Amino acid sequence: MNDFHLVMIKPTHYDDDGYPIQWLRSAIPSNTLASLNGLAEAARERQALGPDVRIHLHTYDETNKRVRPEKIAEEIRSKGGKALIALVGVQSNQFPRAADLARRFLKQGLQTAIGGFHVSGCISMLDEMPEEMVRLQEKGVVYFAGEAEERRLDMVFRDAFSGDLKPLYDFMSDLPSLEGEPTPILPSKHIHFTAGSHSSFDLGRGCPFQCSFCTIINVQGRKSRFRSPDDLERIIRDNYAQGIDRFFITDDNFARNREWEPLFDRLIRLRENEKFDIKFIIQVDTLCHRIDNFIEKATRAGVNRVFIGLENINPDNLMAAKKRQNKITEYREMLQKWRDHGATTYAGYIIGFPGDTKASVLHDVEIIKKELPLDLLEFFYLTPLPGSEDHKVLLSKGAWMDPDLNKYDLNHRVTHHPKMSDTEWDEAYRSAWQSYYSDDHIETVLRRAAAHRKGRPGNKLFLMMWFKLMIECEGVHPLEGGYFRLKYRTDRRSDLPVEHPLVFYPRYLREVVSKHWAYISATWRVYRIYRKVKASADRRSYSDLAIAPVDAAHEEDLAMIRETRGGTDAVAKNVRDAALRKAGRDRAKASASV
Repeated sequence: MNDFHLVMIKPTHYDDDGYPIQWLRSAIPSNTLASLNGLAEAARERQALGPDVRIHLHTYDETNKRVRPEKIAEEIRSKGGKALIALVGVQSNQFPRAADLARRFLKQGLQTAIGGFHVSGCISMLDEMPEEMVRLQEKGVVYFAGEAEERRLDMVFRDAFSGDLKPLYDFMSDLPSLEGEPTPILPSKHIHFTAGSHSSFDLGRGCPFQCSFCTIINVQGRKSRFRSPDDLERIIRDNYAQGIDRFFITDDNFARNREWEPLFDRLIRLRENEKFDIKFIIQVDTLCHRIDNFIEKATRAGVNRVFIGLENINPDNLMAAKKRQNKITEYREMLQKWRDHGATTYAGYIIGFPGDTKASVLHDVEIIKKELPLDLLEFFYLTPLPGSEDHKVLLSKGAWMDPDLNKYDLNHRVTHHPKMSDTEWDEAYRSAWQSYYSDDHIETVLRRAAAHRKGRPGNKLFLMMWFKLMIECEGVHPLEGGYFRLKYRTDRRSDLPVEHPLVFYPRYLREVVSKHWAYISATWRVYRIYRKVKASADRRSYSDLAIAPVDAAHEEDLAMIRETRGGTDAVAKNVRDAALRKAGRDRAKASASV
């Protein structure tokens, strides 16, 4: 009997000091790792290498588990057999870390492959492979571009087992069906190392929109592909059986899944008929509320958090980014509808569109705070990610882009802006976070939550403090945050020196102590605000402009409309459309009465 080891690693990326960003408990589970593990489990079950070969699977999420290539190599040698190291789901900001790990594995004589959005995006959009990829390929690293469904792993397994891997496996022009594919699943030991014990999976891939900053349309395609309700039920049951009941559905826009209703109906049946205690986070667009029963069924199905690609409140900026589907006149009504159904709303907001200035960004943030009933707002630098149209255009123009891929995490500035200096852009980004997560605005969000019977102010307090503390204390984006930062002296980035123990350890200790003191101080201060809000006798009667009833005829009085280009025209169109719809209903009633 022979043995074959597949070691699947989802790498993290480095902080500004060159240490891997790693936590005792990380925030978000890796969907790619779950998908690849599920596909590999299926390959093992069908004996993809024949009945005489045992396939061993090993999974590592580096955001919460240290990866030591030399130790992994030693374990493989002690057990015997062939092996393939697969660095999976590698985004552009993770490529430097993946490259460092790959070189260490190659040094141990282990075959190593890299796949994910950076590799796939570059293969899809660029005429030539970037230099950093070429250099690594020359050392022996193999690349996998595209998706691994439809038993594509079998080919890779056979080539790795025979020691005859190809330099590149390119499936970018052949997007697979998802229906009937194996369950995306991780061993429960991984889930318990995430802050909320969540797992993740996708029900659809591809996006019909054309946003110029997005890589998804060029990696997963413009044609949408979906899993079936039976697939969904199997995913839930398989995970539920090992105690996992909280999920992040990673589809870029679940509202554009044409099978959304049968999928929600299946979840509703599991929750209401079989009493499955399951909850979900989904991502949607700003027009989801226009789909009949979408929000109602989503919340019945267990959706309690929603991420919305708001991106901006300036119509000209949205048009410049080809995000034509976003209508600012719909934002308030859409958010209020989610609020009425008890869902916590997140929104992404991009800073650095061509029309932005530092003053306009901060002005727009103030408008959002006053006029939109959002719970959480996540800010991002406009970033030309490899694989996006923006990146390709800037590359063709010879425009400056930071050569350090580690910074392409949406939390660092990597280009110059046509209106703002580098300093102004950085200040606008930092000030936007500070403004939205100020104590005053946290109190406003808590008051809005306490005013509604489904508002869950305690949940809002926890989430807002998570976002606030990750930015202020840890210096990382909340999406890559976690609890208790781990650092290992010898794991530093390869192009930086390993620090002396008497330098590294005292500083790390000071960081731990000072950060936790800051956590305690800020949390106690804001918790007192929470207690005051909860104790208020008139908390149910609280109201402000953001949660006041929407009246299309008066939307033009909002600063979001009056003080953004194109806003007034958009409201006028909405009023005309509403009048036409009313006239149509009146004619229908008149005809019926006759």
